[in-house]
This record gives sequence, C-alpha cells and structure tokens, in this order.
Amino acid sequence: MTSTSAPILVTGGTGTLGGHVVPLLRAAGHEVRILTRRARPAADGVEYVTGDLLRGEGVEAAVEGAHTVLHLAGGPKGDDVATRALVGAASRADVRHLLYISVVGADRVPLAWLRTKLESERAVADSGIPWTTLRAAQFHELALTMAEKMTRLPVLPVPGGLRLQPVDSREVAARLVELALSGPSGLVPDMTGPKPYGIRELVAPYLELHGRRQRPALPVRIPGKAGRAYRAGANLTLEGAETGKRTWEEFLAERAGAA
Repeated sequence: MTSTSAPILVTGGTGTLGGHVVPLLRAAGHEVRILTRRARPAADGVEYVTGDLLRGEGVEAAVEGAHTVLHLAGGPKGDDVATRALVGAASRADVRHLLYISVVGADRVPLAWLRTKLESERAVADSGIPWTTLRAAQFHELALTMAEKMTRLPVLPVPGGLRLQPVDSREVAARLVELALSGPSGLVPDMTGPKPYGIRELVAPYLELHGRRQRPALPVRIPGKAGRAYRAGANLTLEGAETGKRTWEEFLAERAGAA
C-alpha cells in the first residue's frame, strides 16, 4: 500500500461512521489522522491527536498539514460550536477540502439539534474552504437502539405519521470516502435507505427475529411545528436521493447472526 504525504483528518474517527471510513481511507493508500478526546497510540498508518472541538483544544494541531478534513463528529448538542471551532482552525491552515456529514431534513424539521446541524452546514459553506456536505438518513444502528428501547415497554408508542428511512452506515462511509477523494462538490444529493418505515413496520421484524410477540400500539401525537413537519415527511427524501441497497431487515438478520 502506498500513502499520500498529507494525512486526511477525520473527526469522529472512532465512532460508528468513522469506524468504517478510516479503514476505507487506509485501503485507498491514505494516511489518516483522528482527532480524539482520549490519547491513543498510533497504529497502521493512523495517527491520533488529542483534543476537544467543543473546548477548542488540540484543533490547530489536528488540522496542521492536512489538506482534506472529514468532519464526522456529532452529538445531541453543540455541533454548531464544534464545527465553528474546526472551521476556524482549518481556515488558518492549508485545508483544501472540508467534508461534512449532516442529517436529512436539517433544513426542514424545526428541532433544536437539527438547527445545530444546519448551522454547521452554513459554517462549512461560509468558511472560504472548498467544501462538500452530505445529508444522510438515520443509520440502522440508531434505528436498532430505538427498537430495543421501545420494545421494552408494555405498549408500543406510535407517533402518528412518523416514518424513518434507515440507511446502512457502511454504505454512507463508502459514499463519504468517494466524495472525499473526488474533490469538493458542495451540497450533494441526500443518502437514504431503500425504503421508509412507520414505527410499527420498523419494530415488527425486530420482534419477529427475536421470537417476541408484537406489542399493542399506543398512538402518540407529536405536538407543534416539529410534529407537523414529521407528519408531512420533512425528515425524508423520497426523490432525488442516493439510495443504499442494504435493507433494515438484512441489517437485523446480520446482527442476530453475529450475536
């Protein structure tokens, strides 16, 4: 394997998505640098820089010498603060391509955490650095966490009109690496799973696979503007999206087989 001279910086490189992205970058012959809150020893072409985006610590050292940055780190709050810290450091460095992973519906669903995603998108676009932003649907792993928690209840809460479009994180990772290595592209088409599911449709194959009975449904109404947005399908992209091939059912079967 040959390596390029400049490392590719990945924030969130130890997370679910980063855990797929980093090996793909290495397989393509690139050295990788990961910004992480905990110190780790370098291994197999991967360097770790200790820092914290929310506190603005270690970010300058992380971007130094990197021409391409994949910003995959995210959380329930503070993503806009973290992104602005990264953008500020990248603007002062020699970064030539900044790639951000966002969420489908960031510009359409009025929720606080999605507003931080949209503000992050704007920070990237206004950075003066050539950029790419990919909005992805919920990963299968998140849908699984939801199914596990909801099926522990005696009844299944079913928010009226809510549908999800879970996508395989490995397919999103492959798309991100393709975008990272092909140059800045601006806002690219969303990436979603093969089909949308209502909550009952999402949970049913999980229960069946684990030999558990179906739960009685409890209809729940999501209030306010967010509820109206979800009922209108504002969190979905049904046309014009890049569509993954791996279904929710296939993901569940693979997880069950591995267990």
